[in-house]
Amino acid sequence: MRQIAALPYRTAPGGAMQVLLITSRDTKRWVIPKGNRVKGLAGHRAAEIEAYEEAGIHGIACPASLGRYRYDKRRRKGGSREATVEVFPLAVTGQLHHWPEQGERELRWFPVAEAAQAVDEPDLQSIIASFRTPPKDPGLFFRLLIRIREWQSERTGMLRWFHALMPKQGRFFEQFEDHAATLVAGADALAKLLKGGPDMAEHIRTISDREHEADDIIREVLQDVRRIFVTPFDRSAITGLIGVMDDAIDQMNQTAKAIALFEVTEFPSQMQDMSALIVECARITAEAMPLLRSLNLNAVRLHDLTERLVKLEGHADLLHEAGLKALYLQARQGNPMDFVVGNEIYAHLEKVTDRFEDVANEISGLVIDHA
Repeated sequence: MRQIAALPYRTAPGGAMQVLLITSRDTKRWVIPKGNRVKGLAGHRAAEIEAYEEAGIHGIACPASLGRYRYDKRRRKGGSREATVEVFPLAVTGQLHHWPEQGERELRWFPVAEAAQAVDEPDLQSIIASFRTPPKDPGLFFRLLIRIREWQSERTGMLRWFHALMPKQGRFFEQFEDHAATLVAGADALAKLLKGGPDMAEHIRTISDREHEADDIIREVLQDVRRIFVTPFDRSAITGLIGVMDDAIDQMNQTAKAIALFEVTEFPSQMQDMSALIVECARITAEAMPLLRSLNLNAVRLHDLTERLVKLEGHADLLHEAGLKALYLQARQGNPMDFVVGNEIYAHLEKVTDRFEDVANEISGLVIDHA
């Protein structure tokens, strides 16, 4: 038996990731919104429907799944049947006041680690736990080494004086993380923009504002690269990484400008799915940035994240091709300008995903050189 499920997530005000779990109607154990596949409907679209019906939430479901897990589904007439569930990440954008199964389940937001412990299925535990893994503990030896250095600093005034004269490494890690935050905000606004509706002008303005913030950040990075004596990585690696990140938000802004220029208000499913992939790419990038502070400790996790970025870009290429083909067939029967306009928007969306693949390549290069 094949099913689909949504893994709803949001970012708390403090920046921590949270996952929404619901209780099952029969056993009252913690699960995620899930249900049977719908004929003629993509898996992530069916997952969006389940999230609405069971939890009253709506958001942006990524068409690339996080993985699968198995469980024994109980039959109403007795017995059970093994079910395989494909899980799609869902960036929650709102909570409804009324929904079909309201009052039948309990809803609760969990920190990622607690959500993984709350569910019963081992494979689902792994999917949730790896959704956003914090940096690994450096271990007793490294903590002891840090304490010895602190003790030496306290005992030796000369060491403190010498440390004060040492050249600083700048704020590069903070700047990477700040820029990644603009990617997340821009991607969320882009996905909302491609859903249409009355707030399109506000979403376009949001993307433009985040692009301006990103420009300020990259300007600071380039200034620091020139003036800071000691940098955590090679200078070309720093400028390369922040450069492709900035290209991503630039292409989001170019997409929004094209939509405003051509006054497009309706978007095919392939465009919406590409924007959902961009949301997932931005989330992964934001997760990867803090891990750069300890490349040795986080090399394995960074490898997993960059691998998923590359797969998401490949998925976007397939959506791009399918979307162009559908546009061409429609243009043959209607207005050829629709193909010209649609091709322009598709081109910008594809360039956004290409830049995230470039981000993956830059991070992989850092891991190879320094881990």
